[in-house]
Amino acid sequence: MRVCVIGTGYVGLVTGVCLAKIGHEVICIDNNVAKVEQLRSGQSPIYEPGLESLMLEAIAADRLQFSTDLAAGVQHGEILFIAVGTPALPNGESDTRYVEAVARGIGAHLNGGYKVVVNKSTVPIGSGDWVRRIILDGVADRQDKIAGFDVVSNPEFLREGAAVHDTFNPDRIVLGSSSAQAIDLMQKLYAPLVTRQFADPQLADLPPVPVVVTDLASAEMIKYAANAFLAVKISFINEVANVCDRVGADVIEVSRGIGLDSRIGAKFLQAGIGWGGSCFGKDVSALIHTATDYGYTAELLKACVQVNQNQRGLVVEKLQQALKILKGKTIGYWA
Repeated sequence: MRVCVIGTGYVGLVTGVCLAKIGHEVICIDNNVAKVEQLRSGQSPIYEPGLESLMLEAIAADRLQFSTDLAAGVQHGEILFIAVGTPALPNGESDTRYVEAVARGIGAHLNGGYKVVVNKSTVPIGSGDWVRRIILDGVADRQDKIAGFDVVSNPEFLREGAAVHDTFNPDRIVLGSSSAQAIDLMQKLYAPLVTRQFADPQLADLPPVPVVVTDLASAEMIKYAANAFLAVKISFINEVANVCDRVGADVIEVSRGIGLDSRIGAKFLQAGIGWGGSCFGKDVSALIHTATDYGYTAELLKACVQVNQNQRGLVVEKLQQALKILKGKTIGYWA
């Protein structure tokens, strides 16, 4: 299939390279000229195990191209991925200006046959319909006819440092749309991953990857809910660790004991300084903001954020207890 991925950040680049690996013809679009030149030379601007070798392989096989020409990308792709950043604003809301700009660009250049526009960026709930309206506005400005398009929400669940592995070995693939035609094309796109054709040999004998087919809003919510749950799990074990410190219990043993419960699981039960990175804080804040917009106060999520903030201060308290005086000391930490 012919694929266009707009945005060559972490998600966009990994998605484009891996789709080329499984046999699709991919063009990745970015408006950063220097970055595109770097990518064309086979150099990845990010470090991700296995990514650069896959990129070089796909370029050599003529299945992967990089360009700044959005019009060419839109004309090429049967499936158009929007994979630009949605950083958090100071109030916790997601900044969707880059998604909006791409949607307008797609509307300005949409032509030819039927297209599927895929929201791969982490976008606020309801963005699928919003993106559709923006694209239609762009088409209307041109006053010409198009064959038609549909919007699909296809959230990513990639871990930094394991994104290539996670793409080829997903826990699930989520597809949100009311269009049977769009869902059918997306299932064809991901068929080699669903059948575990490119899976880790240790996972190749497992059943096919579950595909969750749902509506746009539910697919968008799944992404936020998953990250929010993992953030709550981390904040929970840190809260337990703080109680353990006071009663003389070993939180590592406690984590091991509760992690063996199949209903809980051992992952994300490592107590420490708290969660950070590019996803949890942004997504939890965005979900709290969305709940507020709809007249609901997400008390558990707000408590999760507060526990996480408090945890950072506890590290300093523990250092003061151990060293008494911090001024003038050089402190290293192992992460």
